[in-house]
Amino acid sequence: QVQLVQSGDKVVTAGDSLRLFCTATGQTDLTYGSAWFRQLPGLQDREFVGGILWSGGHVNYATSMQGRAAISRDSTQNTIYLNIDGVRPEDTAVYYCAAGPMYGLRAAVDTTPASYSSWGQGSQVTVSS
Repeated sequence: QVQLVQSGDKVVTAGDSLRLFCTATGQTDLTYGSAWFRQLPGLQDREFVGGILWSGGHVNYATSMQGRAAISRDSTQNTIYLNIDGVRPEDTAVYYCAAGPMYGLRAAVDTTPASYSSWGQGSQVTVSS
């Protein structure tokens, strides 16, 4: 089982850059992938932001985040990072990191929450205009 601990809540100004991190402990191996999801205010579903495969480091992003988001992983620290440039008020959400085994030959992580067995505690991000 993998445990995930995220960075704390953030309040940022529109146009600024945002950085979140998520550290994994426990039984980790290279079959895993990690992803960031977010839950917008008033909504129940978590939407995919982007993710990274632990083996090979392949990344994929939601279409709406391409060009603004960057995900990276420090394998020595078992930590993944989410950077968003030019944040907007509509980026206000609770951000969650997730991890789970990604079986089979693949070039991208799954984009559905049900594919992930471990979740971080969530980080509230508030973007002020």
